[in-house]
Amino acid sequence: MPSSASPSGAPRFGANYTPGQGWFHHWLDFDLDAVRADLDAIASLGLDHIRVFPIWPYFQPNRTLIRPRAVDQLVQLADAAAERGLHVNVDGLQGHLSSFDFLPAWTQTWHRRNIFTDPDVVSGQADYLRTLAAALADRPNFIGMTIGNEINQFSAGPHPDPDRITEEQAEAWLRTVLAACEDGAPGKLHLHAEYDAAWYQDDQPFTPAQAAGLGAVTAVHSWVFNGTAQRHGRTGTATRHHAAYMIELAKAWATDPRRPVWLQEVGAPAPLIPAEHAADFTEDTVDAALDCQDVWGVTWWCSHDVSRDLADFPELEYSLGLLTNEGKVKPAGEAIARITREWRSRTYAPAPRTTAVVVDDDLSRRSECAPGGAVFEAFARLVADGVRPTVVLAGRVADSGHLAARGIRDVLLPADVG
Repeated sequence: MPSSASPSGAPRFGANYTPGQGWFHHWLDFDLDAVRADLDAIASLGLDHIRVFPIWPYFQPNRTLIRPRAVDQLVQLADAAAERGLHVNVDGLQGHLSSFDFLPAWTQTWHRRNIFTDPDVVSGQADYLRTLAAALADRPNFIGMTIGNEINQFSAGPHPDPDRITEEQAEAWLRTVLAACEDGAPGKLHLHAEYDAAWYQDDQPFTPAQAAGLGAVTAVHSWVFNGTAQRHGRTGTATRHHAAYMIELAKAWATDPRRPVWLQEVGAPAPLIPAEHAADFTEDTVDAALDCQDVWGVTWWCSHDVSRDLADFPELEYSLGLLTNEGKVKPAGEAIARITREWRSRTYAPAPRTTAVVVDDDLSRRSECAPGGAVFEAFARLVADGVRPTVVLAGRVADSGHLAARGIRDVLLPADVG
């Protein structure tokens, strides 16, 4: 069984587990044999871990009721994964998945309370996360908890009905729920994960500093449907290097120059990445990401396609799998399997990136880092010119120790990049 930590010279490769039968509603009709078949197909790709998504209201339908049977089924899934050599990371608060929100009734309508600040809600969340972590704590294949999938989308627009909070409230909430995970499973790899608004949206209360400073590793979720592929096209440098850019942006905000970064979500969304080009995009994206230092691992979204029997998903969500709904390997799955095999015999030791683009520390200017922003476009132009750039905060440009620790020799303002 591989170690939960990314060993020196060997990045981790995994998939976000989307069950082949019933999508995440499979928890309502849990079928361990179907899960085992899914995991067999995932393991056949040579992957070493999966990310698993309990649905919060299915597991905790009342604030003081965490269903024992649901928790036991989660453990059964983890044990089945272990039998196939797969480690398991568990996201607790879902929360949000593929455009659908799943929030317990005890936080909505007649019981409407802010999910980040109401003391009773936060206490219930902490109990739930602690319970899941404790149930898995003695499993050697348990990596740790992710607080929840992109839960920052509930805190600001464009969500249609957000629970608005301040940056200080976001940080207090993160510290509370991360501590609950540590209480349940001490010493495991516990983290939080936001969608890219934390890095790109000026008024988002979840911040880059929180992403790069709280929890055991920094998670980034790279999706080129955020304007990147629309602006730069399928084969554009910015599109193929978007994940690498996000990794380097994450490193800019970390106080620890060697803090690991987990590319926890990345996928090939059609039609921006047509199916016949998904394999090429997959290879280009992973190659670029693993040219960055300190990458914990790459976890592709997702394992299986969503069944066409399920209605109302955005079109792109139906075809993101490495495997079909029936478990047949797709071209992107073949590419991931090939990449995984190749990296098992390679040494992961990318050289430092010696040229850095300066990004403003001012959170109200985060949009400069988004597609079309000055920092984003400068980074892409440098890559197109054959440079291997990174990013550095303006407040650290004069910190010679920080620059030396990261191997940075040349610092450029976005306006300096022609």
